[in-house]
Amino acid sequence: MAPAIALRLRQHLTLTPQVQQALKLLQMSALEFAQEMEEALTANPFLEENPDAQAQPLRDAASVDDVVVPQETTSSGPAIDRDQEDWGATTESSPTLAQHLRDQLMISQMGERDRALAHMIIDSLDEDGYFKMSFDELAALVPPEHDVRPEDFMPALRMVQSLDPAGIGARTLEECLCLQLQSLPEDTPGREVALKMCQGHLPLLANREWARLQHAVGCDEATLHTARALIRSLDPRPGQRFGPQEARYVVPDVIVKKVRDRWAAIINPASLPRVRLNRAYAEAIQSRSTSNQSLSRHLQEARWLLRSIEQRFATIQRVADAIVARQRGFFEYGEVAMKPLTLKLIAGELGLHESTVCRVTNNKYMATPRGLFEFKHFFSRRLATENGGAASATAVRAVMKELIAAEDPRAPLSDAELARLLAQQGLKVARRTITKYRALMRLPSVDVRRADVRRSA
Repeated sequence: MAPAIALRLRQHLTLTPQVQQALKLLQMSALEFAQEMEEALTANPFLEENPDAQAQPLRDAASVDDVVVPQETTSSGPAIDRDQEDWGATTESSPTLAQHLRDQLMISQMGERDRALAHMIIDSLDEDGYFKMSFDELAALVPPEHDVRPEDFMPALRMVQSLDPAGIGARTLEECLCLQLQSLPEDTPGREVALKMCQGHLPLLANREWARLQHAVGCDEATLHTARALIRSLDPRPGQRFGPQEARYVVPDVIVKKVRDRWAAIINPASLPRVRLNRAYAEAIQSRSTSNQSLSRHLQEARWLLRSIEQRFATIQRVADAIVARQRGFFEYGEVAMKPLTLKLIAGELGLHESTVCRVTNNKYMATPRGLFEFKHFFSRRLATENGGAASATAVRAVMKELIAAEDPRAPLSDAELARLLAQQGLKVARRTITKYRALMRLPSVDVRRADVRRSA
C-alpha cells in the first residue's frame, strides 16, 4: 500500500500552569498550604508578608494586586483576637504503636499480600495492643476481587505477634502472657512452669489457690513461687507504653457555628496566609522600558498564586456551605441524623466537577461543636428504609453503636439480632453489612463481648 497523508481531528484536554497550580493548592491540607506559602514568600521577590494587616473577607480575584489574605499569628507574634478560639492543637511526636510495628514490618521478609494483611491486623489492634476482631470480620472488609479468606490472616497475625514488644497482637490475656514468656530465653528460671500456669490455670492463680495450682502444673513450692514472680513481671497491656494512635497536628479549614439560629461555616482565620503583592517591585518592573524576562515571569507567577489562593478559599467556602446546609440535622442532633450525601450531588449543586469536590473533601477539616471532622466524614452512602425513604450509612452505624451500648452484657447482641432490631426501626441492612460496619467502628464481635463479661465476672 502506498504511503498517504491523512488529516485527523482530535480533542484533548491540556491543563495550563495556572490551572495546575490552582488544583495543587486546592488539594493541600492547611499545614501543607502554610508550608507552600512560606516557600513562595522565600522564592518570589514580588510576594511579601503584611504583619500589620487586619483580618478581612476575601475579595474578588479581579482585584488580586490589592488582596491581603491575613493569617492569625502564634503567641510569638501579635495577640490573637480572643473571640476566635485556638483550633490548632499540638501533640507529642513519640511514635505510636502502629508506627513502631510498621517500621519493623518494613525489614521483615514476607510477600506483599501477607504484608498488606499484617497491616490490617496492626490497624485493628486496640490501645492495649490486643487483637479482638475475628478473621471473618477482617475478611469482610476486603473487596471480593482480592479473594482473601479468613484463614489467610493467621500467618499475618503470627508475624505481628513476633514483633516487639512481646505480647502484642494477642487475642486474650492468656495468649499475651504466653507470648511474652515464649520470647524469654529457655533457661529463664520458672519459664516452663509459668507457661503451664498461663495455659488454662490463670483462674487458680487469680484466686490464690496455691495447692491446686501446684498440683495442676506439677512442681515444687519453690518453683511455683519463682513462676509466680515471673508472671508478675510481665506486661498485661504491652500497647500502653506507646503514644495515642491519632497523634498529629490538625488546623481546621472551617469553623462551624450557630449564628442567629442558623448554622454557618466560617473560614478559620488561622488557616489563611498573610501574603500580598509587593506593589513597589511590581510598579518598578512595569515602568521599565526594557523588562527583565526573569522578573516578569516572577511577577506573573505571583499574580497567578494570589488568584489561586482566592480560588482555593472560595471553593472551600462554597463546599463547606453546601455540606452544612445538607447536614443541619447532624449539627443539631448528632450522627443519628446524618443524611446520605455524595460528591456528585454537591458537585451538581455548585456547578463544579466531581473531582474538584473530591479534592476539597480530602485533608480539609471542620471544627464543630460536636468535634473535629474531615469534610469527607459528612459524605455517606444511601441505604433504603422500609417506608421508601433513605438513611445514611453513618446514621446506621450510630444506631448500631447505641444498640450495643444498651445491650444486656450477659446476653450481647449478635450481628443477626442487630439487623433485626434495625429492621424494626425501618432500616434494611444485611447481616454482612452489619459485620462490616461493626468492624469499621472497631466494636468486638458478640463472642468477644460475651467472653469479656465472663472474665470480669
